Amino acid sequence: MAILGPLLFGACLVTPIWLTQVEDNDVKKIGIVELDEFNKPVTDSLLFFKNIIPNKGNLQFTYLYNIEFRDIERILENTNYFGILVLSHNLIKQKDGVVDMYAREQPSLGIEMHITKSIQTFLFENKLLMIKVPPQTINALQTNISLKTIKLEKGGFKEQKLTGVKRIVAYIAGLLVYFFIFFFGAQVMRGVIEEKTNRIIEVIITSVRPFQLMMGKIVGIALLALTQFLIWVLLTFGIYQYSSAYFIHKQVREQSAQIESPTNLFATDQKTPVQKTDVKSDIELSGFLSYVHDINFLLILGVFLFYFIGGYLLYGAMFAAIGSAVDSETDTQQFMLPVTIPLIVSIIVMSNAITNPAGILAYWFSIIPFTSPVVMMARIPFGVPANELILSMILLIAAFLIMTWLAGKIYRTGILMYGKKVNYRELLRWLKYKD
Repeated sequence: MAILGPLLFGACLVTPIWLTQVEDNDVKKIGIVELDEFNKPVTDSLLFFKNIIPNKGNLQFTYLYNIEFRDIERILENTNYFGILVLSHNLIKQKDGVVDMYAREQPSLGIEMHITKSIQTFLFENKLLMIKVPPQTINALQTNISLKTIKLEKGGFKEQKLTGVKRIVAYIAGLLVYFFIFFFGAQVMRGVIEEKTNRIIEVIITSVRPFQLMMGKIVGIALLALTQFLIWVLLTFGIYQYSSAYFIHKQVREQSAQIESPTNLFATDQKTPVQKTDVKSDIELSGFLSYVHDINFLLILGVFLFYFIGGYLLYGAMFAAIGSAVDSETDTQQFMLPVTIPLIVSIIVMSNAITNPAGILAYWFSIIPFTSPVVMMARIPFGVPANELILSMILLIAAFLIMTWLAGKIYRTGILMYGKKVNYRELLRWLKYKD
């Protein structure tokens, strides 16, 4: 698991994104039928929408002539067309038009976006021509604007660079904390249930106190988790260093080849295309790397370790208490809901914290101990005031101490109890027992 863990976790992140972009590899033929303002077929000489939708990948668009509405169903039944797109000349006069496509099945989002975008672009340009405004003039007047944030900090103003990368780091860090807390916390619970079911606990309890046994179980699995996380960090760092060295070496070799044969830069009559050095992309790559180095990964790693350990100890104590109160995993369902709800809520709030790290919602949920391990990790890459971070850490430590004390009272009673269905009222009675 220590070796396969990074690969499996990476697959969990990449696979959903990849699946959203992958479409069926089968060629989809879509016929285009053009109608006039009276919904009559248009002859070849009067076509207005011809060749406005380009072929793309496995999409092929073909114009069909002299096709009536009643023929569309027959065409779909007797041919291999995926769908028939009907374009009416009424679209020219409409502000918000609707295009009908009769298809065998629901088209993917990529197909819909390709068709609608092509038609919108064509109609926009033609409407400009109708009012005698060339599209080139509109394109020349358009200006792309991007927002650069310069944040006021203690040392003065500091430019906030590469926000997209920070969002990715925040998402991965928050998801990792959630994954580690839930996975290893549940492992504590299963271990306690197994020892209780096999009656091993009756032998062990003669040598150590119940609270010591519970803490030993929690700390032991915590050390296992830290060891596995260290292996992940070393593997990730090694892969990153190797990939960086490989691509940098490759770039240097390509630049050296260009310097050795500078005449190739001016070749114009060669049959094969000339490989030129893309200076702009090199500058962008250098800027990207400099921005990445500006992210304080050492701080992120340190805070991650704290919130992982603190969050795990907090939830591990609760999972241990649940395991001691039941006789099998099937009996844990009634007690798992109050424990898992804060973790699920933290994942939901994490999305808001990534988009608005300084918002009131992100602030409070990064302070509350039951959600702070995940939500605070989503805020850290964007910068968190020291007082907020310290307050969150203190509350997490306090919540862990209180929860461990409460879980110990449940653990010492429930660990030797068999054959009795425990409910919340029973747990409350155990908490009231005096030491």
